[in-house]
Amino acid sequence: MAWQDDSEETSRWRVHGERLLYDNKWVRLAQVDVEPPSGERWWHHVVRLRPIAAAIVLDEHVRVLMLWRHRFVPDSFAWELPGGMIDGSETGAMTAVRETEEETGWRPVGQPEHLCTFEPMPGMVEARHEVYLIRGAEHVGEPTELHESGRVMWMPLAEILDHFKQGELAGAASLVGLLYLLNLRSLEY
Repeated sequence: MAWQDDSEETSRWRVHGERLLYDNKWVRLAQVDVEPPSGERWWHHVVRLRPIAAAIVLDEHVRVLMLWRHRFVPDSFAWELPGGMIDGSETGAMTAVRETEEETGWRPVGQPEHLCTFEPMPGMVEARHEVYLIRGAEHVGEPTELHESGRVMWMPLAEILDHFKQGELAGAASLVGLLYLLNLRSLEY
């Protein structure tokens, strides 16, 4: 049984209302009228993003399918897992499979296994991330999402920590998912 503190209710923030400031298919910006336990009250900005799913695709040589991409916001290149926004009619597992094929040209063949779900910045951003492990893929052609693809590589899982230490991994789903998988594998030994 999970630990539960009787004071949880007394430490809960209250939401008195919300007003939408901006809305499009990728991002919503709202002001939320909040009251923390101290009794103060103010308008807090909240960014709401559509949920995303990412895939850790492993081949028979224990290599991970990775993308080397440029991201204009931090103006940097880094390795990432394939992934993207969950469409309304899809599950996270379906999105992970679809995005992998679109971004890499490799179609996952194994059954997606849910590894973890997390919120990377829960204090001000709602952005659920789901990460799936999929074993095996077949090459079906070139990537079809050219603005989302980068250099595609099968990277040995044993090299992931080196890239992490060198600051060459980006994106919360990539970082959390790969570190989670490495931790699981270390517990197996």
